[in-house]
Amino acid sequence: MGEIWIREAERLGDGSIGGAMDTPSAPGRAVWHTTESGHGNASFTNVGKYLISIGAEPHILYDPSTDRLGQYGPLNQSARALRNDGLTRTNRTGRVCIQIEVLAKAATPFTGYWKPGPNFRALMRAIRSWGVPDTWPAGALAGSYGASVSRNRTTWATKGGHYGHCNIPGNDHWDPGKIDRAALFAAAPKTSTPAPSTPSTGSASTYTVKDGDTLSKIGEKTGVKWETIASLNGIKAPYTIRVGQVLKLKAASTTKPATKPTVSVAHLNSARAKDIPAATGHTTYPAEVKIVEAALKAEGLLDAKYAADGSWGTTTEAAYNAFRRKVGYTGSSATGAVGLESLKKLAARHSFTAKA
Repeated sequence: MGEIWIREAERLGDGSIGGAMDTPSAPGRAVWHTTESGHGNASFTNVGKYLISIGAEPHILYDPSTDRLGQYGPLNQSARALRNDGLTRTNRTGRVCIQIEVLAKAATPFTGYWKPGPNFRALMRAIRSWGVPDTWPAGALAGSYGASVSRNRTTWATKGGHYGHCNIPGNDHWDPGKIDRAALFAAAPKTSTPAPSTPSTGSASTYTVKDGDTLSKIGEKTGVKWETIASLNGIKAPYTIRVGQVLKLKAASTTKPATKPTVSVAHLNSARAKDIPAATGHTTYPAEVKIVEAALKAEGLLDAKYAADGSWGTTTEAAYNAFRRKVGYTGSSATGAVGLESLKKLAARHSFTAKA
């Protein structure tokens, strides 16, 4: 199982955009689109809402100029950014079919001016977690509307990897344009190394099947008996595996995940009302304020010396307002009382839970 929700991404919409995949045994793939719009925070907000209003949500909205990343729905379900190919529901092809809308225009390839950062690397990490290879099975991308490119149905149905919207059968769009395909992978180099050829203590819990692998070879690489791998993954004779398949090497842990801390909007606003006018260092709900301060520090918006005092003073207030502007709030929406929506955005990026 790969990543379902990207922890670095902002949540967009209500989180429900599709359903189960039609061909979950087929390899995973990612599809790149362009919104044919401008970029920047205003475009992110406006286009993000527009895609919801017309029922054409992708999984991901990405701004190449700011590295801003939003997610509409779970990656293990379908999105709504592709037309069907006759009776074939192209949005539901493969183990996953991750749809990425980039705030850009096909005529001006975004890889010529983009500024990929940690959020782009997080996106690629999530795509790769589903075994999607760094390949382009359909080949070249379109350089103009009507350009001759592959929309081969067999390739689409059977080959995992990255596709342009222009490569999908049943679709006539030419996005994402002539982007530098290799640049996508170069901007997010793989950090993992191949499994060692000898057993090692504390080895990885999964293994992605590579070309030429057999269960026996995987057992030699990982130090896990091939019979154990087969049992853990429900593989029976004739012991068939496929390239890109992610195999479990260890039984799932029965340890319950740690509970995320909870921060209350009401408590933060009470702290604002009491701490700001009081003497420096006054605290009202220090435990919850410290959680927010740590998140603002991680965002690069709050100096470390103010990030652990638990007091919602003017410096913390300014840092929180800066975060709101960073994620697209403007005018009076970027100041004043803490709102549940903005706190949820911060919580999603820094592993705590926001409540009213």
